[in-house]
Formats: sequence, structure tokens, C-alpha cells
Amino acid sequence: MDQDWEDRVAALWDRFDDYAETEEDASRFRADVDALVAELPDGSPLGPFERACAWDSTGHSDKAVPLYEEALENGLAGTDSYKARRTKIQLASSLRNTGRAEEAVALLTPELLAPSDELDDPVRACLALCLSSLGRDREALALALGALAPHLPRYQRSMANYARLLVEPGEHPGA
Repeated sequence: MDQDWEDRVAALWDRFDDYAETEEDASRFRADVDALVAELPDGSPLGPFERACAWDSTGHSDKAVPLYEEALENGLAGTDSYKARRTKIQLASSLRNTGRAEEAVALLTPELLAPSDELDDPVRACLALCLSSLGRDREALALALGALAPHLPRYQRSMANYARLLVEPGEHPGA
């Protein structure tokens, strides 16, 4: 879609907090998203992506999951790789919220090897939550510490090493 459409979508999302947290306002927001999606050509992966985001952001992960999946199936990665990565993060979060954390881990784990971008930390944060939901707390903590370490004013190397030691085989001090 063109830049004007993208700008109008971004402007709508910028106003998201202006909608109250009632179901009536959530429905109004989703209708505003649907109106923008109606401008897209049939089969565009951007439509289900934006609709999924709207459902998800208004507390309906269950309705968002199939729309995120549709966006990916319709080729979102070929249209917008950044939104495709966002979709995987948001889909994983929704899967976790609906009791499907194992699927979420399977979806996000390959993202740890994806080319680095500003979504690296959100990938790790969401994956850590999914791992924790599965009782894999040491792995979750290792991911969270590993993501945090580069942002610390000091102790980056120490924290990165501690994160690695949490998941390496064998006994380690403090384990």
C-alpha cells in the first residue's frame, strides 16, 4: 500500500490511547481499523495483520491468532519483513495467552538467529515469557539477562556470561 495509507494507519495507532477501555470503544477502534483495511486489495497480508493487532490490543488474543497466521500465510514476509517479525512476536504472545506456549516457543526460537534489528529484545522478552509459562525459568532468565546486558552502563560482560552459564550443561557457581 502507499505511504498515505501507512501514515493514516500509524496516526490511528497513535490515537489508540484516546479510545477508552470499554468494549464499545474497543469495537469502535476495530471498526476504524477495518475501514482502513477495506482500502487494501484483496489478499493483502497487511489487512489481517492490522486487524489482528486491533483484536490483540483490545484484549482478544483468541481472535487475533488466526489473523496473524493469515497475514503470514498471505506472504507478509515478502511484503514487509519488519511487520512479519512483529507478527511473529505478537502471534507468539497471543499463543501464550491462549495456552499454546509450546507453539509460541517454536515460532520465536528461529528468530534468535534472524538478522539483528530493533526487534531483537522484544523477541527475547516474549520468548522468555513463553519459556517461563512452560516452567523453563532458567532458560527464560538467561534470555532476559542476555537481552538486558548490552543496555547496562557497567557489567555487560559479567551479565552476559552469567546468562550463558544459566543454560550451559554442568554445575556452575551460584546454580
